[in-house]
Amino acid sequence: MTEANLTVPQRATAAYSRLAFTRADLLDQGLSRRGIALAVQHGHLQHVRRDRYLLAAVDPDVVEAVRIGGRLTCLSLFAVMGVFVHRRRGLHVFVTRGSSRLRPPKVPQVTYHWNRSSALPELLHVAPLIDAARHAVRCQEPRAAVATLDSLVHHGLLASSQLDEVFAGLPARMRPTRTLVDGSAESGPETFVRLMLRTIGVRFETQVFIPGVGRVDFVVEGWLIIECDSKEFHEGWQKQQEDRRRDLAAARRGYVTIRPLATDVLGAWQAVQAALREVIETLGPSFIGSRRAQFSKNSGR
Repeated sequence: MTEANLTVPQRATAAYSRLAFTRADLLDQGLSRRGIALAVQHGHLQHVRRDRYLLAAVDPDVVEAVRIGGRLTCLSLFAVMGVFVHRRRGLHVFVTRGSSRLRPPKVPQVTYHWNRSSALPELLHVAPLIDAARHAVRCQEPRAAVATLDSLVHHGLLASSQLDEVFAGLPARMRPTRTLVDGSAESGPETFVRLMLRTIGVRFETQVFIPGVGRVDFVVEGWLIIECDSKEFHEGWQKQQEDRRRDLAAARRGYVTIRPLATDVLGAWQAVQAALREVIETLGPSFIGSRRAQFSKNSGR
């Protein structure tokens, strides 16, 4: 199975497998000094810095983090795992206190996370997940941080109790963000739209099943369906045909469906939020009125 076909939990499991070793680790596993040298020579191991060896098929960001003298963390780690990251800037490296001399990076931008680890790191190439989540909250604006945490919860990588642990180690000013995390979101754009709807102040439900239509991302005020398309995957004309049939089926049941583009939701969210507000304010009264009239008509029979 190729990496592209792996699920996020599978990619996370792979990232948190043992991929980095000291010379003592390799000797304990039965390799001789000559065996280690031959493994490096034949490309089965990478000797990336003093007393650090990596398996051959390791993500380049992991290699660079270890070569520098730290562990991959934050947005860089979550990108490797397939967790949602809004804007990734450079390489994020976790460095524990007392680490040996750091090497100059080979990449143009590196963010170093020097804070203490929540636990003694068990692996030599990645930060503990709790620490990586804290770093991601600190490194992003709140909306994007919520989307990353939503993704972690949705994919079963963080439980509610672990979220509490994440925020317990963050400044008090960041803790209100905890209340906004909702693991029902299946994508970053869904999180962004949910936060827009909260700001607008309308009633909405997420992941709603409508008979004859299927499951939709949002139903707002009982009449507006919002579907969030993914920016990462374009499933072609067949998927568009299916979506159009679903929209028609929803219209026959009295719903309006809109599908904001993920690129707009993520890159111009203020404009999308304003447009949603206008749609709800403009069409909402007429829909509510027509439904009341229909109810009165049916009641008088």
